[in-house]
Amino acid sequence: MASSRKATGALGEKLAAQYLRQQGYEIVANNWRCATGEVDIIARDGGTLVFVEVRTRHGARHGSPEESITPRKQKKLIELAYEYLAAMASPAADWRIDVVAVVLGRGNSVTRITHIPFAVGEL
Repeated sequence: MASSRKATGALGEKLAAQYLRQQGYEIVANNWRCATGEVDIIARDGGTLVFVEVRTRHGARHGSPEESITPRKQKKLIELAYEYLAAMASPAADWRIDVVAVVLGRGNSVTRITHIPFAVGEL
């Protein structure tokens, strides 16, 4: 079960990165890790650094991917963004946190990809 969930997440991240590239984003990093956790995708949208949380689900049986971004997860995403900026010595960079929700159907076909810019703000 865990390996299936991991594979679903990896597929969602791959699809999200492809989608973002098609929208003109430059992918800076995938799966950036630090002691606090991991950022799925870091991209550039023009002069703005974008931290992207990807949520992938098969169908809607357990709710939408967007609904899984809890206040606790939002706080962690903000902490991760600050850690990345500090590690890269980029504290003054324009940045934001987006969510890309991926819904898969049978055979891992893409049912929906929704990009939500500015999905997470300061808490």
